[in-house]
Amino acid sequence: MAQLSPLLATRWSPHAFDPVADLTDAEVASLLEAARWAPSADNTQPWRFLVGRRNDEAYKRILTNLTPANQRWAGRASALLLGAHATTGPTGCPLIHAAYDLGQAVAHLTVQATALRLYVRQISGFDTAGLRTDLELAPAVRPHVVVAVGRLGDPASLPEDLRLREVGLRQRRPLTELMLH
Repeated sequence: MAQLSPLLATRWSPHAFDPVADLTDAEVASLLEAARWAPSADNTQPWRFLVGRRNDEAYKRILTNLTPANQRWAGRASALLLGAHATTGPTGCPLIHAAYDLGQAVAHLTVQATALRLYVRQISGFDTAGLRTDLELAPAVRPHVVVAVGRLGDPASLPEDLRLREVGLRQRRPLTELMLH
């Protein structure tokens, strides 16, 4: 295997978060600053984030709109961030690369979290319409991902099916399977 930066090699997406650990304001600012500096098509920077911290109203609204399977574990994260993107630019033209650009921003945020010894798990299972309504999102802003952030928790606190996944070996497809021929 090729050599990777330790930030990439040690990145991991747990389900077990420490249910009492909080993020500092400086940590949240650092994560968002990393996302801000991500590349985007024509420098449009179409990503938008809403940060919910444990026990605040935004957190509760985001958590309520996750699927029941994700609610089982996500409520232990220190923060739930909604990642959304603008669908049109200032002139009204469609931002066709906005979802990709948001992915870049979330990837930067994730690497920064790893540098801060925080953990991130991205969530795609949520009620888009519910989030749009509960968070009063503008029509031109599309919710795309929820990002759980926190410190590592005890895998024994998870339901058995998630605990088994948590303690299992990380696996990736061989590079040969990812290459187009």
